[in-house]
Amino acid sequence: MKRALGNSGPTVEPIGLGGMPLSIQGRPDEKQALAVIEAFLAGGGDHIDTAISYCLDSHDFGHNERLIAKALRAAQRDDVVIATKGGLTRPEGRWEVDCSPEWLRRCCEQSVRDLGGPIPLYYLHTVDAAVPLPESLGELVRLREEGKIGAIGLSNVNARHLDEAVRLTRIAAVQNRCNVLDTRDFDSGLVERCRTLGIAYVAYSPVGGHSGHRRLDQYAALKRVADKHATTVYVIALAWLLAQGPHIIAIPGASKPSSIESSLAARNVQLDGEDLAALAALGSRGRKHS
Repeated sequence: MKRALGNSGPTVEPIGLGGMPLSIQGRPDEKQALAVIEAFLAGGGDHIDTAISYCLDSHDFGHNERLIAKALRAAQRDDVVIATKGGLTRPEGRWEVDCSPEWLRRCCEQSVRDLGGPIPLYYLHTVDAAVPLPESLGELVRLREEGKIGAIGLSNVNARHLDEAVRLTRIAAVQNRCNVLDTRDFDSGLVERCRTLGIAYVAYSPVGGHSGHRRLDQYAALKRVADKHATTVYVIALAWLLAQGPHIIAIPGASKPSSIESSLAARNVQLDGEDLAALAALGSRGRKHS
């Protein structure tokens, strides 16, 4: 069943595609990257998450958005919800923060051009310690009023940031790192706060990220549940996230078609109470080993 990206927002499949691995260091060649997106779309995927800063460096800025736009044109798909982000820069490949109104506008307007139209969901990529949150959000509100973006989201935030933001404007989604081994946002109450406010919680690195996913094989509880359902620990990690609430959406990354095809299978896994109980203690263990 589809899930809403915030109050009155578009509904999407509970598993989206995180585009980051297709454009950063170690990325696949373009043919393979396009094949990943094609496999996602063929599997019923309808929500792709990107960012203008998903690239190698400042000379490559916007690479991921242009790649996605190319794939969607080839597939003749105009029904896919694209979410992107602004607020980071990539000088010489570094990740640096700039959430000034001027930079956010510049980023958003390039994203609109590269993606070929208004952006359904636009995230503030992080909070800038040098720029008051009301200034950053104020520019996103102006961009929304101009029709360049449809809804505003927040990424890499805590509950305090969210509470400040909702006093300023409507927030559709919060996107943070979260998985069965990293449950900080559950522990802090942020996931529940999103639910009560009607805000979607979008989990990135939902199986642990580029290197962290390998840790899943270390946990016997995950292996037992995976064996029970005749699937992999990665699929179980995704299914666990989806079972935590109907407002939760996962956006696993992929650099091979087989990886995203496997992730999409998590939509069909129904964990029972025994499964959830077996996995309940992994979060705190995961943080101790991180």
